[in-house]
Amino acid sequence: MPDDTLIHDPAGGLPRLLEIMRRLRDPDTGCPWDIEQDFDSIAPYTIEESYEVADAIARKDWPELEGELGDLLLQTVYHTQMGAEAGLFDFESVVKSVADKMVARHPHVFGDESRDKSAEQQTADWEKIKAAERAGKAQERTLDGVATGLPALTRAVKLQKRAARVGFDWPETTQVIAKIQEEAAELVEARDTLTQAEIDEEFGDLMFVMANLGRHLGVDPETALRQANAKFTRRFEGVEDALAARGKLPSESNLAEMDSLWDAVKAGEKMPK
Repeated sequence: MPDDTLIHDPAGGLPRLLEIMRRLRDPDTGCPWDIEQDFDSIAPYTIEESYEVADAIARKDWPELEGELGDLLLQTVYHTQMGAEAGLFDFESVVKSVADKMVARHPHVFGDESRDKSAEQQTADWEKIKAAERAGKAQERTLDGVATGLPALTRAVKLQKRAARVGFDWPETTQVIAKIQEEAAELVEARDTLTQAEIDEEFGDLMFVMANLGRHLGVDPETALRQANAKFTRRFEGVEDALAARGKLPSESNLAEMDSLWDAVKAGEKMPK
């Protein structure tokens, strides 16, 4: 029988969590579901947990954030356990790697460089260090290293930032807006004359330029869209509440009525408290 002392020790800390994961993955005595998992099957959970952390922060739900950060930490522990089983890496090597990276990327804190820099200069220095790291990994192209698994809007902005560093960027916001108008006109044309695949392509082009406009305006498109989603949810629930007060469900209403209630909810949000 394995020794469960550490498993059941509330003060066991990180060693306890690492041991729990090792036991869950034990091919003889572990959990059948956990044993079957691999990097690919766990990756979607890692992404989901990251979003749940961001959601708790957006809602300023600090007790919830504590739990979500634990769930996110578990994802790191899960991947490192699988890495150890495959002889690729382990938790200690992952910790060493990120610690070494932070020291190397902050010479103004842990080295001889002066801390007397603007935020802009520190950002520029950070990018130079990352570029050198990419060169060491044989990532020689401008767009190398921009993760393909990022949310599409976030990746679009990162790709655009990389291209902008080598001068491939519109200097004026008005030029971006003109491009949006061009892409919107092409999408309207595509709707009437092109195939669905071509419509998809034109829509993607429009979204990409919209992300570029956000970058030029200092707006994170992913954050802005999340906020718009939250606003839509809040206002539509207000419409539902107003309909419920009339003894109706949305399916028993019509667009004209719901649109009128939407306007009322919107106006109520703008009234001084």
